[in-house]
Amino acid sequence: QVQLVESGGGWVQPGGSLRLSCVGSGSIFSIYTMGWYRQAPGKQRELVAVITSGGSTNYADSVKGRFTISRDNAKHTVYLQMNSLKPEDATVYYCNARRYSVGYWGQGTQVAVSS
Repeated sequence: QVQLVESGGGWVQPGGSLRLSCVGSGSIFSIYTMGWYRQAPGKQRELVAVITSGGSTNYADSVKGRFTISRDNAKHTVYLQMNSLKPEDATVYYCNARRYSVGYWGQGTQVAVSS
């Protein structure tokens, strides 16, 4: 069992930056593939970025070059550094921990991008 708590959301102007954090507890954090997803109202949840236990990363095309996912296993934390934010990035972001077919979700953190 893994419990995930996200933080770091908020409001930013277009072109600004935010860093999301997700702290995991309850299990061996380092063995999980960690990911950030987002879901706009009325739309399916979509993958933003993922980082494996070995540190390999993958990004959605829409965020490549702007977002960076990283993890600190000693702190049981995964980060999403978001730069050059656009209004279309505004939505709720969710942290996910996955190992084989088992996955866990955080409660989400809201990101708002507007002038």
